[in-house]
Amino acid sequence: MAGSALACNISDFSAEAKCDGQKGIIVVTDTDLSGTPATITVFRQNAGGVEKQIGEQEVKGSAEGAQVTFQENWQPNATYRVHVKATTILDRDITPILSSPAVSCKTGSPTPPASSTPKPSPSKSAPAESPTPSASASSSAPASAAPSNAPSPAAGSSNLAETGADSNTGLIAGIAGALVAVGGGAVFFGMRRRGTRGNG
Repeated sequence: MAGSALACNISDFSAEAKCDGQKGIIVVTDTDLSGTPATITVFRQNAGGVEKQIGEQEVKGSAEGAQVTFQENWQPNATYRVHVKATTILDRDITPILSSPAVSCKTGSPTPPASSTPKPSPSKSAPAESPTPSASASSSAPASAAPSNAPSPAAGSSNLAETGADSNTGLIAGIAGALVAVGGGAVFFGMRRRGTRGNG
């Protein structure tokens, strides 16, 4: 009884069509506790009942489930016959017949977004430097600010200049001349009267 309980059974095998990235694969799992070596053969069933062998691999079952993988870019809703042969104990197909998903791996996988070229960030312009004052501008200080080495004119020199070049000088000279003329006339008139009295 114990030996028959551990005997290899077709129910210990399962098959699945799945995707590995954008590629199709067929995975067969063997959970036979007896660890009996088995040969797995996969056939694709084409139109008209024509079969094509995809591959053949050896597997030795385990409690965790030993797996063998067949690379097959299956088409949606394709059918596959998976045959198991374990010496003289087992020689059967896995049932039901394996059917692939309705969506292919390339269609079902999300399309990676197109890589957008990053726009170059505008280079920051260097801040405009404040113009440095030119040497000529800094050196040209007001004349009044710079101390003068020339001696300042004496206070009396301006009065002396006015004496000879003032606008009132001509008027004063004219009045003096008139006074001199009047005085001379008076002297002449006095001398004449004196002479007249002497003659009389």
